[in-house]
Amino acid sequence: MTLDETDRRILRALQAGGRISNADLAEAVNLSPSACHRRVQRLEASGVIAGYVALLNARKLGMPTYVFVEIKLATQADEVLDAFEKAVARVPHVLECHLMAGSADYLLKIVAEDTEDFARIHRQYLTRLPGVTQMQSSFALRTVFKTTALPV
Repeated sequence: MTLDETDRRILRALQAGGRISNADLAEAVNLSPSACHRRVQRLEASGVIAGYVALLNARKLGMPTYVFVEIKLATQADEVLDAFEKAVARVPHVLECHLMAGSADYLLKIVAEDTEDFARIHRQYLTRLPGVTQMQSSFALRTVFKTTALPV
């Protein structure tokens, strides 16, 4: 889908505040409310806008610890990758799972209450993932920058 500058302004405004009303969005991007609504519907229908969410504050929910876990598998055979991906998708506290190029096969981003909670997650879930031969965990000391906004 080709995006023009008006589409990009709509996307930037929605990324900054997804609860903005259509009237306020239309005013912000200099469109009539009906034209703005049609464009947003088109962006949703095409999949450019994948959905709307509330972003929660992990620290206020008692989960200030982020851990990045590098996973190496015994093999990269399709059935091993599929089994791992299905199993890891069911692990609570895993926020992201990325298939990687390089020394690790997967990189997980995990949120936890503290190091003891991560030890529980590790013992209860991560050690039971299929095909895993090695794991290396790195604790984030501080989040310097975080965004969900894509550059449009």
